Amino acid sequence: MEISVDRGRCLGAGMCVLTAPEVFDQDTEGGRVLLLTAEPPADRATATRRAAYACPSGAIRVTDEAGRTDG
Repeated sequence: MEISVDRGRCLGAGMCVLTAPEVFDQDTEGGRVLLLTAEPPADRATATRRAAYACPSGAIRVTDEAGRTDG
């Protein structure tokens, strides 16, 4: 699993941080998403996908090993 974020699209809603705080954080200036790890451990996969789905701006993309993209 690989994760990418588009900080330009981020609205600062914070759903990613609430859903997967081990993977995402927010900056102090605008509350925009910060990616803590682009390749999270397998036990964080479900939470990471949920964070991508919960993102209201679609700023998070999750690509799995087969090349499928969520978010």
